[in-house]
Parts: sequence; structure tokens; C-alpha cells
Amino acid sequence: MLTSGGIYAQTLTLREAVAKGVANYETLKAKDAYARSSAASASAALRDMFPNLVLSAQQDYGTVNGQNGPLYGFGGFAASSSGLPLQQQNWNAAFGALYLANFNWEVFAFGKARNRMESARAVANRDRLDWQQELFRHEIKVAGTYLNLLAAQKLVYSYEKNLLRADTFRRVVRAKALNGLVAGVDSSQANAEVSNARIALTKARDQEQEQANQLALLTGLPESEFLLDSSFLQKIPTGVLQTETVVSTHPVLQWYDSRVYQSKKQTDYLRSFYYPSLSFVSIYQTRASGFGNGYASNQNDYTHDYWTGISPTRSNYLVGLGLNWNLTQPYRSAQQVKAQRLITQGLQDEYDLAQRQLQLQSELAGNKMRFALDNYNEVNIQVKAASDAYQQKSVLYKNGLTNLVDLTQSMYTLIRAETERDIAYCNVWQALLLKAAASGDYNLFESQL
Repeated sequence: MLTSGGIYAQTLTLREAVAKGVANYETLKAKDAYARSSAASASAALRDMFPNLVLSAQQDYGTVNGQNGPLYGFGGFAASSSGLPLQQQNWNAAFGALYLANFNWEVFAFGKARNRMESARAVANRDRLDWQQELFRHEIKVAGTYLNLLAAQKLVYSYEKNLLRADTFRRVVRAKALNGLVAGVDSSQANAEVSNARIALTKARDQEQEQANQLALLTGLPESEFLLDSSFLQKIPTGVLQTETVVSTHPVLQWYDSRVYQSKKQTDYLRSFYYPSLSFVSIYQTRASGFGNGYASNQNDYTHDYWTGISPTRSNYLVGLGLNWNLTQPYRSAQQVKAQRLITQGLQDEYDLAQRQLQLQSELAGNKMRFALDNYNEVNIQVKAASDAYQQKSVLYKNGLTNLVDLTQSMYTLIRAETERDIAYCNVWQALLLKAAASGDYNLFESQL
């Protein structure tokens, strides 16, 4: 198809526009990334339930002087050298080593791990539904903008025809005025009508450009002169008035509900900190040292040999259960639980408001559909009558049987009728789109194309 700029372009259908919008819109890409991130976080929360198994090996070189007295390593900055307290400092040094395997498992914590995992899963589900409701909203936005641009292009076409009629009429009036058949003021008025038609056309083109810019933004396509498919406007949707609107499964409501559910799970997780934790621990340790067992009485009983210093000579194991309960934690967690419950209540209120809005939107969509269909059935009659009246007044004026005022009035009536026809055709589909938006089912609209 050839555009006004002389460039061949392919017609963009509504389905293609929606598909491009879903594939290219950055907000959808971002929310998809957030959803996948939350899913990964939920997997991480599940893996946190696994026990800890730590393997460690170290090899050192240093002294083993000891001293009686208290010592606490603030921040962990302290040497763990061990040995008997001798009468004086010496700098005897040898190699040493430590090898250990540590197993630590929080076997029972009154639901801490389970609630943490369920809370993470609820976050992942919330973000997934957030992406789905954004996808649904975007489909509706793209389809609505497509219809708006289509209506704007129809109006531009109608105003172009109106300008052509006005210009033709101006030439007729000018010829008659030059021949003295009509007053010169008629020619001035005809010029004014041409100017008025140009202004109306310019406004229509400005509106068309705004809608084209919005469609380019939503679809990710380069801004250009879009060639749209208007073939579906020649028919009306069938069976839509009998369609029952169900809002309980609406993507937007499901997202709001997932926020409430996630907040409840977060409350359960915070409440689990009221209770203690039972842990199972097990450790096996092997040590090596270059200092001999007689070093306490003979300070020459050591060696600088590396392999002797790192060869294990003593081992120990330990198995045990530990109960850990911070008795002040319930006092601190109580306010966190209270705050989260208030958040849950706020999210529930938002859900209730969204549900009421969708119910009202559903009723409004049904009324708009009925009104749009009524107008659709009337506009063709109006256009036919206005066109006949204009033709009649035009012939009468050319033969001097009517005045310019009557002809101008018939022109206004015709352009108004054509404009209302173009809008009425699009309004039927806009009403169907509103019904699909209220029901949460975009296929209700797309299946009629």
C-alpha cells in the first residue's frame, strides 16, 4: 500500500499491534524479570531448609605460648594458640594443622523454615500475577489506542472530503459572483467555509498524530504513518450482550488477592519468631602439631619439619542437640506482626475497592454497548438523509433557488453526520473492549475480529 509520502508500507492489523506491544513493551519485560527473580528467591528459600555441612582445613606456622588470664576476642581478632603457661616468653615455632567436618541442622523451629518458604512462594506468585495483569492491561491499552487511531484516521478522511466539498463550493460561488449572479459577500463566506474546513482538518490530523505517537510507544514500533486495518468496523460483534461478566477471575483482582495472601504469609513467618529453635549438631575434628607431648617440661621437644607438623595425631568428635530461645524476641516481634496485619488490612481494602470498580465498570460497559449499537443502527440513516439534503441544496443554490445560508447549513449537517458515523462504528468496538476489560477476558474482544 502506498502512503501519502510515496513510501510503500504494510498494513498493521490489530492482532499484530497487540502482539508487537506484548513483545516489545519495556514494562512487561521488567515485570517478567521481577517474576523470574522472585521464583529464584523462592527456590533459595527452599534450599535454606537443607542442613549445613562444612568442611575445613587449615595449616599454620607459629608459637604456642600460653598465659593464665581472661581473654575475649572482640570481633574475632584473636589468636587461638594453645599451650601450657611457661615461666617466660620464647619464640619456639612449629607447623600445625586443623581438619574438621561440621554438620548443623535446625531440625525443628515451630514453622520458621516452612513459613519463610511459603512467604517466598507467595512473593513469587504475586509477581507472576503482577506480570499477568500488566500483560492484560497492555493488551487492552494497545487495542484501545489502535481503535482511537483508527477513529482519528476516519475523521481525517471525513474532514478531507469536507474540505474538498467546501473548495468545490467556493469555486462555484466565485464563478457566480464574477458573473454577477450572486452577491460578492457569498464569495467571502465561501472562502471562510474553506478556511474553517482546513482548520478542522488540521485539528483532526493533530489528534491523529497524538494517537499514532501513543501507539508507537505501546508497540515499540518506530513512529510512522500507520496503515491500519479497518475491515472489522464494517460488522458488529455478535452475542456480546448475552455474555455474562465474571470478575472473580479477573487478572487484576487475582493480583490484588495475591498481595493479601503474601502479606498473611509474611505475618505467619514473623509470628514464628516467638518460639525457640531446636538444632542438631555434629562435628569431627582432627589436629596436627609440630610440638611434642613433652613440650611442657622440655621446650626443645618440637620440630620445624613441615610434614610432621601437618600430619594428624589427635581427633575428637561431638554430637548434640541445642535449644535456642531468645526470650525477648516475642516482645520485639509483636509490633512487627501488628504492623504486617495492618498492611494486610490495607491490601484487603484495596482489593475490595478494585472489585467494586470492576463491577461498576462491567455495568457501564453493558450500557455503553447497548447505546453504541443503537447509534450504529441510526447513523447510516442520518448520513443518507444529510447527503440527500446537501445534494438538494447544492442543486438549488446553483440554480438560484435557495440562499447560501441554507446550503451552508446542509453542509454542516452532512459533516456532522459523517463524523458521528465514523465515531459510532468505532464506539461499538470500544464498548466491546471495555466489556472485555471489565470481565478480565481479552479473548472476548479478540474473538470478534
